[in-house]
Amino acid sequence: MPKILLVEDEPDFSILIGEWLRAEHHVVELVENGEEATDRLKFYKYDVVILDWMLPGISGLEVCKRYRATGGTTPILLLTAKKHVDEKEQGLDAGADDYLTKPFEMKELSARIRALLRRPSVMTGSILQVGNLSLEPTTFKVTRNGEEVSLLPKEFALLEFMMRHPNQVFSAEALLDRVWSSDSDASPETIRTYIKRLRKKIDLQGQQSILSTVHGVGYKLESPQ
Repeated sequence: MPKILLVEDEPDFSILIGEWLRAEHHVVELVENGEEATDRLKFYKYDVVILDWMLPGISGLEVCKRYRATGGTTPILLLTAKKHVDEKEQGLDAGADDYLTKPFEMKELSARIRALLRRPSVMTGSILQVGNLSLEPTTFKVTRNGEEVSLLPKEFALLEFMMRHPNQVFSAEALLDRVWSSDSDASPETIRTYIKRLRKKIDLQGQQSILSTVHGVGYKLESPQ
């Protein structure tokens, strides 16, 4: 049974959605504000987050940004009465995966949840975020602590792959298979070279690299817990 975090400050509406989703065989946890939602997302794992934009205290948009900034990959469905395309763009750019405008039919909510559950977790979010490292696939922009990092195309491709699979270990051969073309003459030594180049560009002085070597196995990009 998929576990859903529902963040909605209108009690009657929240109860209505919760009852509907439970009838659809979901496990639902109800939260009324952004502070509690942020805390829940720090300590518990969910399959989908349904997040109202307008919340007391921390807004749903800010909850989404903070969660993505810590490397959170759970699909997020943003609920709001905002209808302008610029506002929709703002929500999606903050890390939401889908957008549902109030009022809506419950059947549409269910359909969107089913679609999110079918997605691989590595595909969530239009902006990839691991700690203070941010990568925008559509604009080929990488920033660390808000400062832009200049990468070559293959460096960018390797970093993007690692950020889509945080905390997973990949051998050099696996990285060659996923990032380089099949007819490339690149070798495991090529991977070692690119990892070293990435570390020089994205690491912060005096801090341990987020690109770690697992000796005898491969490499991983570590997401802060």
